[in-house]
Amino acid sequence: MFGSLGLPELLVIFAVALIVFGPRRLPEIGRTLGKALGEFKKASDELKNTIEREVHVEELKQIAPEIRAATETVSRGEPLPVEPASTVPGNSSS
Repeated sequence: MFGSLGLPELLVIFAVALIVFGPRRLPEIGRTLGKALGEFKKASDELKNTIEREVHVEELKQIAPEIRAATETVSRGEPLPVEPASTVPGNSSS
């Protein structure tokens, strides 16, 4: 979680914070830091979701003309000839 920070490094950081801020302010600072990290994570997740959504929209915009062109060629082309049921192989209606 903390990368290359081990237990001894975390204890030193905690001891320095305890000396600098004192035992009364340390819980308040911890809560504030926790809330700030939570808000940062929430904002970064929202940014990530927004970017992914925009990429998806751009992909759909690129695919849409291809689909439209394919459907136009099918709908504007000559209709396929329909064979009578009696000439279709495998049909034993007689």
